[in-house]
Amino acid sequence: MSSSQSSVNQACVFEVAKTNLHKTRIIPLNIEQPLSEDEVLLKVDKFALTANNITYGIAGDTLGYWRFFPTNNTAEQPQWGRLPVMGFADVIASNCEQVKVGERVWGFMPMATHVKILAGRYSKTGFSDISPNRKGLSPFYCAFDLVANNPFYQAKNENFDILLRGLFTTAWLIDDFMFDNNYFSAQQYLITSASSKTSIALAFSIQQRGEQPAIGITSEINREFVESLGCYKQVVSYNEISNLDANIASVLVDMAGGIKTISAIHQHFSQKLVYSCQIGATQHDDINFSDTGRFKNLPGAKPEFFFAPTQLKKRIDDWGTSDTMKQINNSLLNYIEFCRSTMTINRTKNINDIDAIYQKVLAGTADASVGQIISL
Repeated sequence: MSSSQSSVNQACVFEVAKTNLHKTRIIPLNIEQPLSEDEVLLKVDKFALTANNITYGIAGDTLGYWRFFPTNNTAEQPQWGRLPVMGFADVIASNCEQVKVGERVWGFMPMATHVKILAGRYSKTGFSDISPNRKGLSPFYCAFDLVANNPFYQAKNENFDILLRGLFTTAWLIDDFMFDNNYFSAQQYLITSASSKTSIALAFSIQQRGEQPAIGITSEINREFVESLGCYKQVVSYNEISNLDANIASVLVDMAGGIKTISAIHQHFSQKLVYSCQIGATQHDDINFSDTGRFKNLPGAKPEFFFAPTQLKKRIDDWGTSDTMKQINNSLLNYIEFCRSTMTINRTKNINDIDAIYQKVLAGTADASVGQIISL
């Protein structure tokens, strides 16, 4: 077993109340216990916080996101959860022969200074966390990439990488899914929460393919920013949905999730809405996942949840892992170059500022043109 001189006194984790995401706390994290066989201790260097991570919290029970990083909840305490985020970390202790101290990795992290994992499923590109709590969860989110073995890694891209790679992969797969299904015979995309990073990545991918126009639907406050991107053929605010041409066959990619917005689009386009795809939940104050009948009486295509790993598996089966990841990563590098001119990075290392940043992202009031990179 190898170890590090890293101070354990500063180890901590940021948690949110599962039933009230506005409530947060930062608590000490115990990393002193010896590592069991194949356990690895990672020092989280930095992670990105986006609206996508809020979606993980909203769908935490429904889609299993709370299970990635279990907490030490007790019956007397509120049920706290740890939001998964994308980040870079360094191996500072290892009781696993295949994972060496000093390795730098990319993957799903908690909002914390450290995370302990059980390593397994090794390959030349990385390894996975095979902890029992991850049974049944997507292998994609359990994987840790070894930076040294990633031919697409560039140190200058690290901040953009953790901000964009996960959501860009989702966006790329949505575009690929629609292409794979001939756009369900639609003539255009409708994309809600058009200022969100996943939406922008999707609009960029759609524009790069050049087969379908995308209409961005956003809040009035973000309209100017969204228009400035040049990715959308047209940009409208939520209260202008009824002004869109309802005779054009359309696919909806909904990143907002609010029932009011979804209803307005379905009611307006009716049977011309040939596919309705649910992705995000930026309008989380208007969402009730426990209401299984919330989409029951909507005209047009029935809303369906898009699960990116399903399309990823299909393409790996079609093309092989190497060719699939090569396509995605080359596209990501192009997108990062695009984002250098449209996004600024805010790097935060002050633990006292974390909650304020989180609350803005949660409330949807964070500047859409700023990417938040955090180190606890």
